[in-house]
Amino acid sequence: MDRSYTVRDLFGIKNFYFLLVFIAIFIVLASVSGGAGFAQQASSPLSDGASIQGAIVDAAGHLVVDASVLLEQKDHPGVVETKTNANGVFVFSSLRAGTYRLSSKKAPLRSPTTEAFLLSEGDHKHIDLVLEASEAIRANSEAMQFTDQPNFTVAGVTDWTAAGGHGSDTRLRTSEDLAREALVLKPSGPVGSSSDSAGIASTENESESRLRVALSKDPGSFEANHQLGELYLREGRYSDAVPLLQTAAQIDPASYDNEYDLALACKGVRDFSQARDHVQKVLVHEDNAEVHHLLGELDEELGDPLAAVREDEKAVSLDPSERNYFEWGSELLLHRAVQPAVEVFGKGATAHPKSARMLAALGAALFANGLYDEAAQRVCDASDLNPSDSAPYIFLGKIEMAAPSPVVCVEPKLARFLQQQPGNALANYYYAMSIWKGQKSPENTSGLQQVETLLTKAVTIDPNFDDAYLQLGILYSAERDFEKAIGFYTKAITINPDLSAAHYRLGVAYERMGESAKAKQEFQLHDEIEKRQAAAVERQRREIKQFMVVLKVEPTNPSTN
Repeated sequence: MDRSYTVRDLFGIKNFYFLLVFIAIFIVLASVSGGAGFAQQASSPLSDGASIQGAIVDAAGHLVVDASVLLEQKDHPGVVETKTNANGVFVFSSLRAGTYRLSSKKAPLRSPTTEAFLLSEGDHKHIDLVLEASEAIRANSEAMQFTDQPNFTVAGVTDWTAAGGHGSDTRLRTSEDLAREALVLKPSGPVGSSSDSAGIASTENESESRLRVALSKDPGSFEANHQLGELYLREGRYSDAVPLLQTAAQIDPASYDNEYDLALACKGVRDFSQARDHVQKVLVHEDNAEVHHLLGELDEELGDPLAAVREDEKAVSLDPSERNYFEWGSELLLHRAVQPAVEVFGKGATAHPKSARMLAALGAALFANGLYDEAAQRVCDASDLNPSDSAPYIFLGKIEMAAPSPVVCVEPKLARFLQQQPGNALANYYYAMSIWKGQKSPENTSGLQQVETLLTKAVTIDPNFDDAYLQLGILYSAERDFEKAIGFYTKAITINPDLSAAHYRLGVAYERMGESAKAKQEFQLHDEIEKRQAAAVERQRREIKQFMVVLKVEPTNPSTN
């Protein structure tokens, strides 16, 4: 059959003229681009290739219209320039994978040039820039030559307008998942035995009785009110502690220890505004890291993350402890200031090389920055510090499943996880997935048999392990045993009806079996679940304010120190 259609045949006469006009416009735009060749400006980041979108603001946080935005690619001559629109927003689209730098200017202001950042194929990155006076930028750069101050400034917050992650949506969601889990990692340390706890509880019961007797004898005593309130605070009985500590504060307003305890108790009953007022009174007389740390926690709860991150930075400057570094990095990561989080966790890991959670959090930040191999290496290092701790291995399993290719250090660490905890369903599952991902040939039946054995053991240990049932279904589908695959997919859906991937895979299996009506129903369910879950994720993202960061000078990579 002759398939040599003309353009007129395909579009019709009317559309053919529209096409000619489009081509003419394209030629004009191409000539205006200055021959840089590696990028084109477009009005949407959804064009083919990678894209960069962001906003330009001044030091007061006001959006800047008609600012010039300059994009440079490493090892490529020329600069691509665009302007911010009426909303202060710019877009570069149709970008090739590569290493880029970004800057902006509008006389008499300009922004510092960002550090070099990696843009992978298909990335849609969000970067905001802040315009400053040239003298301020130069002063910052000169100061950095003589101090070890952070290489960035958090200049403001903005609503979530683009994910700012790397690669596919799966990797972005994994990045967010790792970040959430990193924020709640606990420091490693000795844990008291049950007999110790029982002894402490017995002692505190005796203390409570004694202190209540003392208070009944002298209800106007500062010490009686403060000590009983402090005891309740230690026990987490915040609502009992608050009135006692308030009474003590009325008796002796100059006791800053009591003010601090009262702030903690108010925080415990979620009266964050009152808690902050009490901390401010303490701060007037005692400017220490502990006070700034607490202020940061309260500012975050009160919806002021910008104030919170500044308090966390002050806490580190006064006391560069493991906890203070971790809290500062966590605040940055929570609000998607990924590169600053890498810097802070990197410096924290250098200062506290035995902190497994610092390395794991650094891995989460590096993953969010698209540096998958380096992220895995830091978490592998974390697993070596405390090999019996499950958390780093679970991080590694998630990184391995989401990374575009197998990561070298991961499989041996997951093998150790399984060796140490053979009865752990996750240990069996993640090691199975690591082996499967590393399969170089589908003909390697021994490797696939091992994967099947491990996944089967995972669901035996945990009969409600929906993801393991899903992977068993995928394994049998690959072997064209659709009847068994359907059984595993159905089991996964029974456990978790919102597991969209299981509905999609079940639809494919039904299609292969010739049951088109059932396939259509599963595909419909998949689409509905995906749409609902995507909307929920978007709502969650918009609830978190995103930091606008100014990078002062191009830093060395602190994660490798």
